[in-house]
Amino acid sequence: MSSLIIHIETATEICSVALSRGKEVIALRESSEKNIHASMTAVFVNEVFEEVNIKPDDLQAIVVSKGPGSYTGLRIGVSTAKGLCYALDKPLIAVETLQAMVKGMLSQKSEDTLYCPMIDARRMEVYSALFNSNCIKVRETKAEIIDERSFAEYLKDQKIIFFGNGAPKCQATLGDHPNAIFTDDFKPSAKYLIEIAFEKYRAKQFEDTAYFEPFYLKDFVAGKPRVKGL
Repeated sequence: MSSLIIHIETATEICSVALSRGKEVIALRESSEKNIHASMTAVFVNEVFEEVNIKPDDLQAIVVSKGPGSYTGLRIGVSTAKGLCYALDKPLIAVETLQAMVKGMLSQKSEDTLYCPMIDARRMEVYSALFNSNCIKVRETKAEIIDERSFAEYLKDQKIIFFGNGAPKCQATLGDHPNAIFTDDFKPSAKYLIEIAFEKYRAKQFEDTAYFEPFYLKDFVAGKPRVKGL
């Protein structure tokens, strides 16, 4: 019997849950509505089980998008995934969010080029990395402020596709470069975790559920509350 795995993606503004058998999506729930992760992640989990009439005990593993990304979104996704692991006694698989985004973009594009997924990290920063067309990372993941020198050594010789919700804030800086391609038609999805997670499942690359933490990349900074009169 093919592996039955649930996938949770809450690292960005998208709240998404997918159920897969092998590498095939058999149920998917997702929404881009703002600030619904806390209320809808568990609902989506229940709905994908109900859609295909599968019991949670039938799962072989639980997958979560580990970041970088929204601090709150990551906490919700990882907490949900851990809860399932403990309740069902199933292993946890973690997939880097940026790599999963590239998998999704590769399903839409065919150019022999580099891929730069970007997640908004607030203020002027983005979380980004560079991957080749085989989804192999060629530059490490960073939290960075993009300027005209960013990616210069790569843009000199290759085209780079910039995508994700952090890309628009960089387009004004890099958009005029002839090798820089910006796309705004991409959204992360739990279905993009499936291929990477399936290979990890077959290789038994499981996380230590008790000690696993999201890949925050930088410390959480809480906003200061506004107090009237101060």
